[in-house]
Amino acid sequence: MIIEIDEIKKLLPHRDPFLYLDKCDILEIGIKGLGYKKYTDKEFFFKGHFPNMPIVPGVILIETLAQTAGVIVAKGFDNNNNKSVLFMSISKAKFRKPVFPNDEIVFEVNLLNNIKNVYKFSGIAFKENTKVCEAEFSAMIINKESKEIF
Repeated sequence: MIIEIDEIKKLLPHRDPFLYLDKCDILEIGIKGLGYKKYTDKEFFFKGHFPNMPIVPGVILIETLAQTAGVIVAKGFDNNNNKSVLFMSISKAKFRKPVFPNDEIVFEVNLLNNIKNVYKFSGIAFKENTKVCEAEFSAMIINKESKEIF
């Protein structure tokens, strides 16, 4: 199930310049999927990271993995308007190859476990068939209006 940017915006609270997905392919709702992003040479962070050799910051790659997982989980909610996803932890992060302007990256995420409102995923980012980044990360689902965990 391909999710385009307009629907991604309905599922995630992120907006420009902090929304890093172009589209998402949900392979199994709440379980696994693929995110897609082409980092154009117009991205705001390239101006300072680094001026003579621009590369996508590792934290942006991790964030894009997390946004991919957020879409996959949020698609399964009956009423997404009242829920939000908050990052909890990152572990086992590894950055294997640099990502440059105009590189197209695929973000593969898989659910490791889900206990109550906490979801833990593993993710790998690929440029073509080369692994550029990987990590495990967890997030908590909260009720936006009351800011309470449910």
